Amino acid sequence: MCWLARDVIGLIDTEGDCVEWTFPAEPGAVRTARSAVRGQLRDWGLDALADIAALLVSELVTNALRHATGPIGVRLVRPVGPDGVLLVEVSDPLPDPPRERVARPEDESGRGLQLVAGACVRWGTRPGETGKTVWFELAVPG
Repeated sequence: MCWLARDVIGLIDTEGDCVEWTFPAEPGAVRTARSAVRGQLRDWGLDALADIAALLVSELVTNALRHATGPIGVRLVRPVGPDGVLLVEVSDPLPDPPRERVARPEDESGRGLQLVAGACVRWGTRPGETGKTVWFELAVPG
């Protein structure tokens, strides 16, 4: 069981191994988060999910950097059993949930949540005491 009793934004009680990181709201956080996610998934033997998980985490961390000013949390929860899902959470201190929008071809941003929604099993947001968590689940290939 993975219960984190610290003052972390929006974390919940889960089963399975988990790991979490907190990154400062600085541009280097995206690269560092992507690298941390890839490394952990490799350590767990979930290499097949590393590319898509790292891409989606980088989109959500980028969104957090654009809109929030405080620390950004990233958490992975390893699936329990072979038919489980990898849970990925990105937290920030801004309470407003993100809104999926349709980007026009000439827009340089606005596609991150579309990418998340199209690539995962399911996704959503959850309020925390001091912000919010955006989460998504990826199916573990059999």
